[in-house]
Parts: sequence; structure tokens; C-alpha cells
Amino acid sequence: MHFDLTDLRLFLATVETGSITRGADRSALALASASGRIKRMEQALGVPLLLRGRRGVEPSPAGHALAHHARVVLQQLERMRGELGDYAHGLKGHVRLFANTAAVSEYLPDLLAQWLAQHPNVDVDLEERPSHAIVEAVAGGLADAGIVADWAQATGLEVLPFRLDRLVLVVPRGHALAGRRRIAFADIIDQDFVGLTEGAALQDHLARNAAGVRRRLRLRVRVRSFDAVCRLVEQGVGLGIVPRTAADRCRRSMAIRAVPLNDAWAERRLGICVRTMAQLPAHARRLVEHLAREGQQAELA
Repeated sequence: MHFDLTDLRLFLATVETGSITRGADRSALALASASGRIKRMEQALGVPLLLRGRRGVEPSPAGHALAHHARVVLQQLERMRGELGDYAHGLKGHVRLFANTAAVSEYLPDLLAQWLAQHPNVDVDLEERPSHAIVEAVAGGLADAGIVADWAQATGLEVLPFRLDRLVLVVPRGHALAGRRRIAFADIIDQDFVGLTEGAALQDHLARNAAGVRRRLRLRVRVRSFDAVCRLVEQGVGLGIVPRTAADRCRRSMAIRAVPLNDAWAERRLGICVRTMAQLPAHARRLVEHLAREGQQAELA
């Protein structure tokens, strides 16, 4: 039985995405090559590793065992890379970071650009996911670190403070609600909205809170970015809910107004969760420390 690191990375990517095609894409392999590798792994073991279905694949019992050991091997490799990084500058490191919509769109681009420029031998795999899914991924070893809202119960994980994220209602300038000092989500839930694409962490958050009062948001259109939400709001397509930072940025060039939401869930403290700082690879620990430090300094500014 001989599995190389490419086999292990491919198999984990396939398990995590539930698809050989997406696993191949994440591993930068052609689909035929990826399928052949997985088939050879199954032949070497003499048991199926993946259960194929109409909606994708999921690991068999043997596949679950292999995924566990693959994570252990790859995590140990990352620790080695981090510890040797100061000596062997040509050795590449890799950090898997999951974050919610606000962190991915508003807070991380500048912070990651600064850090990556200072660490040319480390790559960061950034994925947007809902906070509850991030907690599960970090706890299960699928990510080195995650940025989550405080409502997600990160039991058993270490959490470092990052940023305060306030959600606001965005309306066109001159709208009947533009002059309100604050407003409750329940008072606007029957309006037409501009939302984010399906699966966006913030949109899932809004949908859960709408379901909490037994309602559904009426989405006229879904777009990929906060800027696009605000642009369509400006044109009168519907209302939007975005982080205060996004609304403040867009107000400089768009005819919109931001109205704070009264609801407790609209003010979220974002934290960086890890299994333990002590067990992180050195380069992942440095990134987490950078994000925590810079995030807190921005709060104080």
C-alpha cells in the first residue's frame, strides 16, 4: 500500500467537498487523473473508500478512517514546515482559514495582503462558510483557524477577539425609512430585499433570524458582494442588510443611507477560533496572532 501526499490531499478535498470533480479542482488535478488516483487507492486497500450517489460522494467506513489519518499526516507536515520555515526559506507552508461573509469581504483582504507580502513562502486557503460550520470544521481538523460570530458556540476551542461587526439596514437616499435613527428587523421583514447569493454566510444568518419569527425574506435578486447589494438598493430594487463597514464605504459613492438595527443579533463580536494555539503549525500561529493583533488595533482606532 503506497499513498503519496497528493493522494491524501486529493482524498481529503473530495471528502470535504462531497465531489470528485470539486476535489480534483481544489487539488489542481485533471478529473481523469483524480479519478484514477482514487481508484488505485481503493484497489490497493481492497475496499471502497467512497460511496457514490446521485448528489456526489461520501466516505465509506474505511474512507472515514483514511480521512482521519490523512488529516493527521498533513497537519504534522504543516507543523514541520512551520518549524523549519525560519531555516529553509524555500519550503512552502499552507494555512487553511475559514471565515464568515463579513470577515471575508470587509476585514481580511487588507490584513491578508499585508501578511502574505511578509511571508512569501506561505499560502492561505480562504473559504467563506457560516459560523456554525466553521466551528465544526476547526474542531474536526478541516481548518487551522476560523473567524466566527459570537453566537456560534465554539465549545472546546480557543477563541481570540477579532472585530465588532454591526449589521445595518441600507435604503435609498430619500426613502421613507432613511430618517429613522434605529429600526427593528421585524418592522421591515415584509419589504422587498436585495440579498447575497445562496450559501453566503450572512444570508444564512438573516434567513435563520427571519425563521425565528416564522417569516421569510422576500428576495428580489441575489448578488455576490456588498457593493452590488448597495448599488441595487440605490436603484430602488429593494432594501439590504450589510455590515456597517460596507455601508460606510459605499455611502461615499452611492446615494444610500444606513439605519442601525435594534436586534441583538445585529451586533456580532467576531472571534478567531482554533483548536489550541500551542498545537498550530508555526506559520498558522503567526497568521492568527497577526489577525488578532491587527483586528484589535483597528477596533481601538
